[in-house]
Amino acid sequence: MRWFLKIGAVVLTALFLYYLWIFGHIVYWRHANPSSSSFMDAQLSRLQEDNPDAELRHRWVAYDRISGNLKRAVIAAEDARFVDHEGFDWDGIEAAFEKNLKQGRIVAGGSTISQQLAKNLFLSSKKTPWRKIDEAFITVMLEAVLDKRRILEIYLNVIEWGDGVFGAEAAARHYYRTSAARLSGGQAAKLAAMVPNPRYYDTHRNAPGLARKTRIIQRRMAQVLAP
Repeated sequence: MRWFLKIGAVVLTALFLYYLWIFGHIVYWRHANPSSSSFMDAQLSRLQEDNPDAELRHRWVAYDRISGNLKRAVIAAEDARFVDHEGFDWDGIEAAFEKNLKQGRIVAGGSTISQQLAKNLFLSSKKTPWRKIDEAFITVMLEAVLDKRRILEIYLNVIEWGDGVFGAEAAARHYYRTSAARLSGGQAAKLAAMVPNPRYYDTHRNAPGLARKTRIIQRRMAQVLAP
């Protein structure tokens, strides 16, 4: 029993320090910008396995220099209740569960923008029960420390938009040879439609499914608000 208690104390201390380290980063990012993310680091390592000189295409841009079209498109596509919830969209989670149950496989997620940001910044791509617990704790910290505007700003600057392409500015230049500030409604809707599978759509830009999703997102854009 004594050894069990000692091991338990060590594990709890390690967890406390781990989450304290994460919390410190989030507090720092209230005013400083993340230079990278866990997912970006993993993708860079993957690319450098084939080409040691490979680099990511990524350039941070301030919130005011990202088109309102893209902000609304991403919210419409990924998290329509973003400005209202506190990190978790319980209605969306329930709807996704019912859809997956009906299909007999995972076809819908239900993760909010805050949850996706938690995963991108700190976690690996491996799907484990522990990762979902980690994601939930980090999401609560993000929502407690950062406002919605800052969460969306970081999200739009770190998510993947193609093979080695990260963030709104790199995506706008990669696909449309323009800046993130100048994206049209149609361009923004198409970029938002790519988010769930960006590397595939990078090489299949005229996929019929992508065009259909783009039209749906464009219709929904007027119904959402960006912070």
